[in-house]
Amino acid sequence: MCRPCAASASPWRARRAFLLAAGTATAGTALAQVDVGPPSSLRTLVPAGELEQAAAKQYGELLQQARAKNALAPDNHPQLLRLRRIAARLIVEAPRWNERARQWRWEVNLIGSKQINAFCMPGGKIAVFTGLLHQLQLTDDELAMVVGHEMAHALREHSREQIAKSQGTGALLSLGAQLFGLGQLGDVAANIGTQLLTLKFSRDDETEADLVGLELGARAGYNPEAAVSLWEKMDRASGAGNGSTAFLSTHPSGPDRLRRLRDNVPRVEGLYQQALRRR
Repeated sequence: MCRPCAASASPWRARRAFLLAAGTATAGTALAQVDVGPPSSLRTLVPAGELEQAAAKQYGELLQQARAKNALAPDNHPQLLRLRRIAARLIVEAPRWNERARQWRWEVNLIGSKQINAFCMPGGKIAVFTGLLHQLQLTDDELAMVVGHEMAHALREHSREQIAKSQGTGALLSLGAQLFGLGQLGDVAANIGTQLLTLKFSRDDETEADLVGLELGARAGYNPEAAVSLWEKMDRASGAGNGSTAFLSTHPSGPDRLRRLRDNVPRVEGLYQQALRRR
């Protein structure tokens, strides 16, 4: 009798496994509350590992330059501690958008500069310029939205897309300041020239980063409404004719951006409330 029982149980196990797998797939689809679609297939033309290694090398060189100019914040700097605390909560949520993020050696640094600027290189190399904090007087929620936005560029692998579209794999070892929006301080790095993406493609990347960053922040317990107030501040800084707004040259604010963020805040409000209850 045992043999028939085992045989009859086998189809049930197979069916149960199928149902579990189907449920997992459905849950995975439901994880994203914002609608950004799948990542571009172009990114597969550029090896992720090589790109991340090249980015880590360039990030190290940038930090060296900042350190030589006494512009790299020490580990006990209050604003750096604040930045790392915020980033740590966002990083926990990162693998939802990219499994590679579990293996990344994340780094978070603060660079002294009047520029309103921030970036996250492939592999999780984050830097924020003090001008962003001082000139915009960001709250923790607003800073989380900036960092989440930059992390989203890395998680959605926009740099891989950019290289594949503009120069192909031959550009792997010539990643430049323009690619990562580092501004003048980034000019110490190699330069990839002017063959970058079309404006439309860049806008697509920015839209994805806005929405993924919005959800990252909400899941980490940061108020999604801060994404709107952040870009309102960016808009005012741009209108003031501030010469140090390098970030805004590649991240233009405007009514379309604000409308899109306002439309998506309700989608992640439930995630934000869940995060608050957990905390």
